[in-house]
Amino acid sequence: MFKINTIVKKEHSFLEMKNTKETAKARISLDEGGRLMDLQFDGISIIKEQPSLIYEDTYASSILFPFANRIKNGLYTFKGKEYKFNCNENGRNNALHGLVFNKKFELIKHELNTNYCSVTLSYQEKKKSIGFPFYYKIYVTYTLKEKSIGVSIKIKNSDSSSFPFTLGWHPYFESSNLYSSFLNFDSSEKIAFDENLITTGFTKFNLENSLQIRDIQLDDSYVLNSNLIEFTTPLYSLKLDSDTKENFLQIYTPENRKKIAIEPMTGICDSFNNKKGLQILHANEEFTANWNVTFSKKAQLNE
Repeated sequence: MFKINTIVKKEHSFLEMKNTKETAKARISLDEGGRLMDLQFDGISIIKEQPSLIYEDTYASSILFPFANRIKNGLYTFKGKEYKFNCNENGRNNALHGLVFNKKFELIKHELNTNYCSVTLSYQEKKKSIGFPFYYKIYVTYTLKEKSIGVSIKIKNSDSSSFPFTLGWHPYFESSNLYSSFLNFDSSEKIAFDENLITTGFTKFNLENSLQIRDIQLDDSYVLNSNLIEFTTPLYSLKLDSDTKENFLQIYTPENRKKIAIEPMTGICDSFNNKKGLQILHANEEFTANWNVTFSKKAQLNE
């Protein structure tokens, strides 16, 4: 059986999802964009909160909307009119990771079952921003099972006019040894960046074998040919899959080398200008993306 608890600490609200054996556990922050803070399977931390790191610097597990990654100088043109997002990236004049990562979400639905539990969170934009003067609603549903978690995001255009968007998720995954961890995905194009990490074009790419992380400092992006990403560590393996038509991947390794950001996206960096992956959502229409993370524990020699 599964259960859901609400926790309040220092005026911050969290949801805790777990099974009775506590072999599957997840914690969600309602006050920080409905992000997945912690995730454990079989006593192994898959996603782990780091108190020494500032969320506004890492965007750990944040939902990225109405754009993923960066918008150059925060500027874009839509239907012949120019708009400008707030440039919030330290050290660079870019808009970064959308508008909902720090919004307060509300729990509107939950479900308990023998084999799973789920929560649905929502945020409604009631005040049009200068850079994105549109009304919208966003719903995030987390479904926790014994060996997996599903993340379903639904965007509804509640405005009277259409708007552009891309969508992404920014989870950091733990590894006991990142040097000996591997990524596997199907891609034939890598995205080229300038010194400000803005897309300049595409280069050919071929991953013949799994990518061993080693001591490589990664901040790279790829066009995916399939919807499956595999991550293997000394303790566990993960499969991350999506149901969206266009799939892109951003990989980032922070300086501490204890985790890696594996970010699925529906569009690329500066998509509001280069249009790669950019979609238009018309008035009263909805868009839904589903990501699923499946866990497998690796057998140990002493077991």
